[in-house]
Amino acid sequence: MANTKEIQKRMKSIQDTMKITNAMYMISSSKLRVAKQKLEDTEPYFYSLQMAISRFLRHIPDTESRYFDQKTEIPDAEKRRGYIVITADKGLAGAYNHNVIKMAHELFEQGNNNKLFVVGELGRQYFAKEGLEVDTEFKYTVQNPSLHRARVITDRVMELYDKGELDEVYIVYTKMENAFNMNAEKIQLLPLKKEDFMRAPIDTYQEEIKVEPSMEAILEHVVPNCVTGIIYGSLVESFASEQNSRMMAMQTATDSAKEMLQSLSIQYNRVRQADITQQITEVIGGAKAQKNKKKK
Repeated sequence: MANTKEIQKRMKSIQDTMKITNAMYMISSSKLRVAKQKLEDTEPYFYSLQMAISRFLRHIPDTESRYFDQKTEIPDAEKRRGYIVITADKGLAGAYNHNVIKMAHELFEQGNNNKLFVVGELGRQYFAKEGLEVDTEFKYTVQNPSLHRARVITDRVMELYDKGELDEVYIVYTKMENAFNMNAEKIQLLPLKKEDFMRAPIDTYQEEIKVEPSMEAILEHVVPNCVTGIIYGSLVESFASEQNSRMMAMQTATDSAKEMLQSLSIQYNRVRQADITQQITEVIGGAKAQKNKKKK
């Protein structure tokens, strides 16, 4: 059985670990609040862009654009697909990385012409180790998601799409439903689907729209911004999910540490009590020995 000094040393080590897990919990909590606020501040703008496209398509449903070209002439198995996968730069976030990497891995294996664009160091390391085709020039951190980063990512995939190097572009990220429910999700970025916009709710039923200079010219500006909005929202959602997962992991670690401390405290008291009892027994035994010695 361990002695009191060994138990105290273990308790001190656990207490030091608790300080770290508590600090990480507070840091993640602060980052989560900031991320949510960023999303709330920009969401109305990008939502208005989607509504603008929806209104245009309701009035001009036969609009033709490369952004809506589903390329049905290409067999599904031969389509070149790009997957933007948002992972984390760090671990200690529960199952966060596992879930999104698992979905991306399954999607990648469904075709022969797929390419990965990975955001986050852990994801890049994993897919490189697996030997999957990853865009080596696509190196972005997930920390502090920004509109600038979303635009740079948009420009990259738009360039490949316009050149015909990609037929479809998807983003795989983690959506935070609530504090306890986070799911890996997939969104198709390009080409856009008209039916998705046609299903969007509208608040104006009778209106006249005048398009200048042309619908195609408007889409050239609106669609990239719309895609940027989806990517930015996915970056923020993923970052918020990562912080929330880390908070939950740190809380679980702290709770486990408290249970261990409680158990060690009980063990410490028992060992200490046994030591005291042993010392008392030795004192009594010594006193009796001295008494017997005097009688002789």
